[in-house]
Amino acid sequence: MADVITKHFTPYEPKAGEEYMNEKQLNHFRQILNDWKAELSDDIDRTVHTMQDEVTMFADPNDRASQESDMALELRNRDRERKLIKKIDDTLNKIDSGEYGYCNSCGVEIGLRRLEARPTATQCIDCKTLDEIREKQVAK
Repeated sequence: MADVITKHFTPYEPKAGEEYMNEKQLNHFRQILNDWKAELSDDIDRTVHTMQDEVTMFADPNDRASQESDMALELRNRDRERKLIKKIDDTLNKIDSGEYGYCNSCGVEIGLRRLEARPTATQCIDCKTLDEIREKQVAK
């Protein structure tokens, strides 16, 4: 899945009395996001090269259809990753502007552990839960 960070990082351990979203914390998340972005970009580049290398015209229509289906799936996945890279860039801009780590809905701290689990999170867990409940109710 595209929004899972596959590289491991050392969780940030805040010191007693440490201010939320101080420079060390911001640098920690900036590093996580930059590593994630680089990993996604490498995957996209690898897919492009693989697709260029594997372009083959099969005589059998079933083989050709299978190859086209595989390529369509890969392109869909890479498009999702491209959108995720844009979200990562938006998050890096929030870090630079000093808005990172606070809920877009209510303004409270999102929390270090939630941000490490989902560095692009824009809502605290309470607001996100409420949004998901509303989505389920509207979908019915």
